[in-house]
Amino acid sequence: MNQPIMTKRDTVIAMTIIGTLFFVFGFVTWLNGALIPFLKIVCELNEFQALLVTFAFYIAYVVLALPSAAILKRTGYKSGMVIGLVAMAVGALLFIPAAMTQYYLLFLIALFTLGGGLTLLQTASNPYIVCIGPRESAAMRISIMGILNKFAGVVVPLVFTAMVLSGMDRFEEPVLAALNEADRAARLAELSERLVNPYILMAIVLVGLSAFVKFSPLQEPTLDDEEDAGEVESKRGVLKFPQLILGAVALFAYVGVEVIAGDTIGLYGQGLGVAHFGTLTSYTMAFMVIGYTVGVLTIPKYLSQEKALLMSAIAGVVFSAGVMFGSNESTAIADALFGWMGVPTVPNSVAFLALLGLANALVWPAIWPLALEGLGKYTATGSALLIMGIAGGALLPLVYGGMAEPMGAQMAYLVLIPCYAFILFYAIKGHKMRSW
Repeated sequence: MNQPIMTKRDTVIAMTIIGTLFFVFGFVTWLNGALIPFLKIVCELNEFQALLVTFAFYIAYVVLALPSAAILKRTGYKSGMVIGLVAMAVGALLFIPAAMTQYYLLFLIALFTLGGGLTLLQTASNPYIVCIGPRESAAMRISIMGILNKFAGVVVPLVFTAMVLSGMDRFEEPVLAALNEADRAARLAELSERLVNPYILMAIVLVGLSAFVKFSPLQEPTLDDEEDAGEVESKRGVLKFPQLILGAVALFAYVGVEVIAGDTIGLYGQGLGVAHFGTLTSYTMAFMVIGYTVGVLTIPKYLSQEKALLMSAIAGVVFSAGVMFGSNESTAIADALFGWMGVPTVPNSVAFLALLGLANALVWPAIWPLALEGLGKYTATGSALLIMGIAGGALLPLVYGGMAEPMGAQMAYLVLIPCYAFILFYAIKGHKMRSW
């Protein structure tokens, strides 16, 4: 892996540019949490169908991760980022015909296109952050990126609610059921068309950012492959590194639980009758921002990356149990944590779901440097393999949605427990393995 060759000024410039991109990642990604209950109303979906939003978005990481690595090898990291931003702008524009027709498949195609652009951006930016400084502080740098990413996750549900979800009492099911078929269709079309202007604005911003990156002084990272000099690449390639393969599985589990915590909380709150369900993703993201801030302040001076991962996994198991068995009437936990600040409170089970943001915050920044350690010239391909782990965000929410039908929405969060258990295994043993 690289030794840093950039000057301090170069590093600051790189961190600033990529930090801007991470804010964009968060804005686009965490919009899904507010979009799911919205599309459930507009397209008249059941819970499983509504969670296809996360499937369409995150499955792009599986399909396009390795092609993204090939693109980066051909174009370089900087040009790859520009291509990714343009692809995302195309995805945003596809929301316009989707909103005008209320055709759910078009929404899913638009989400897949957005996810594809993000795949290319993520494949470029994550190893970049690992490479531009000392390995032992990589989790701290990724934590800074995570603060920007999740801060966007705090902001976007509030913006979406203000721009799109005002006056939602006119679209509640009892109100819609009282209308004749023509009036019901007209009212749902009115709601759907509220998406047009926000996504036009998003496309404009993404095109502007692509131009900003294109003409920025961002340098290409340099991978040090001296440790592999003269080595004939084996047929197994990256598959010979247990810390990488197990890290990809751990990321699969992590992204799954992160997406479940961030994107189903609005749907779960809607089912419990929480009035401000459209903003609940902000609660999870706010706790993630707190967790990332802890990472920035403590890693590596007071807390190692391994210990951070261990503590996160244990907290995940505890909070998951709280979601499953917490009260749906009492708001005592929310009262104690943030109710005194005037923030609207939520039932205890919802509060535990939001607290998973705190447990999840340091998992991604801890796994990346641990999984990429010692890969040398395999770093780019290893990064693509780790990005493929984001498929957990596509598949595990669907598992949750499928379990919610027979088990109920609350007990379906049982799916979180084995995921955190594997992350715990990786923290204790998996990241240390150097042979099978």
